[in-house]
Amino acid sequence: VGSQTMAVALPKDLQQDASLAKRRHAELCRQKRVFNARNRIIGGDTEAWDVQVHDQKIKEATEKARHETFAAEMRQNDKITCILENRKKRDRKNLCRAVSDFQQSFQKPETRREFDLSDPLALKRDLPARQSDNDIRNTISGMQKFMGEDLNFHERKKFQEEQNREWSLQQQREWKNARAEQKHAEAFYTETRLQFDETARHLQKLESATRKAVCASVKEFNKSQAIESAERKKQEKTQEQEDNLAEITNLLHGDLLSENPQQAASSFGPHRVVPDRWKGMTQEQLEQIRLVQKQQVQEKLRLQEEERQRDLDWDRRRIQGARATLLFERQQRRQQRDLRRALDSSNLSLAKEQCLQKKYMNEVYTNQPTGDYFTQFNTGSR
Repeated sequence: VGSQTMAVALPKDLQQDASLAKRRHAELCRQKRVFNARNRIIGGDTEAWDVQVHDQKIKEATEKARHETFAAEMRQNDKITCILENRKKRDRKNLCRAVSDFQQSFQKPETRREFDLSDPLALKRDLPARQSDNDIRNTISGMQKFMGEDLNFHERKKFQEEQNREWSLQQQREWKNARAEQKHAEAFYTETRLQFDETARHLQKLESATRKAVCASVKEFNKSQAIESAERKKQEKTQEQEDNLAEITNLLHGDLLSENPQQAASSFGPHRVVPDRWKGMTQEQLEQIRLVQKQQVQEKLRLQEEERQRDLDWDRRRIQGARATLLFERQQRRQQRDLRRALDSSNLSLAKEQCLQKKYMNEVYTNQPTGDYFTQFNTGSR
C-alpha cells in the first residue's frame, strides 16, 4: 500500500499554480507591449523643455546683470577707498618728514644740556690726567686731584652757573622759535591743503564742463551722421527700387519667366535637360509619375494586408497553442484526480479487509485453544 501512494494536491498548491499562471500571462503581455515596435511610444515634451530652457536663460541673464551691477559698485567703492588711503598716507608721510626735519635742525644731540654725560667721544676729547695748577702730572702716590680741589674752583663754578643760565635762555628761545615755526608750518600746510582741494574742485568742474561739451558735440555729430545715413539709405532704397523694377521688366520679357521649354533642351541628347533652365515636367510625365505612385500605394496596401493577415495567423496559432496547453493541463489534472480517487477507494477497501481480518483473528484467538487456532489458521490460509 505504501509503495502505491501518490502526492495529493491541496487547495494551497492549486492556488499557487493559478498565481504562477497569472504571473506568466502578465509577463507575456508585458513583453508583447515592450518588444512590439508599433505599439511602443517613447518621446518627450519638447515644448515644455524649450520653455524651461528659455526661463533658465532669462534667469541666468538677470543674475549676470545683477552681479555686474554689484561688481561696478564694488569697483567704484574700491577706487574711492584707494584715493582716500593714498591721501592719508601722503599726509602722514609729509607730517613725519616735517617732524624729522625739525628734529634734525633744532633738536640735535650736541645742543642738549646733559650731552657731556653721554658723549661717545668724551674720552677722546678730554685731556689725560691733570695739566694745570702748576703741576705737570700730580702723580704723588698715584692720585690726581679730585673734583673741587683745583685753585680756580670759584671761577669755574661761577662760569658754569653762567653757562647754565645762558644755555637755559638759549634753549627757551630755541623752543619758542621752534613752536613759532611749527605753527607757521601747520598754517602753511593747512593753506596748501585748502589750495589743493580748491584746485581739485576747479579741475573737477573743468572736467565736468569739458565732458558736457564733448557729449554735446558727439550728440550733434551723431545727429548729423544719422541724418546723412537716413538720406543715404533713402537714396539707396530709391536706386534699389529702380534696379528691381528694371530687373523685373527684363525677367518678364526674358525666357526665364516665360517658361519656354525649348531653352531647357540639352545638346547631349533629347533625354537630357539643362538644370538651371528647366521649368518642370510635361503633363504626360506628371501623369506617368502619378500612375507609378498609385501602383506603389496599392503595392504598399497589399503588403500591409499580407502582414496583417500574417499577424492574425500568428495570433490565432498562439491562441490555439495556449488553448491546447490549457486543455492538456486540465486533462492531466482530471486523470490525476481519477487515479487518486481509484487509489483512495483501493486503499479504503484494503483497510476494511485488514480490519475485518484482524477482528476475526482476535475472536478466534479468544474462543479456541492455541493448538486448534494454529490448525484452523493454517487451513484457512491454504
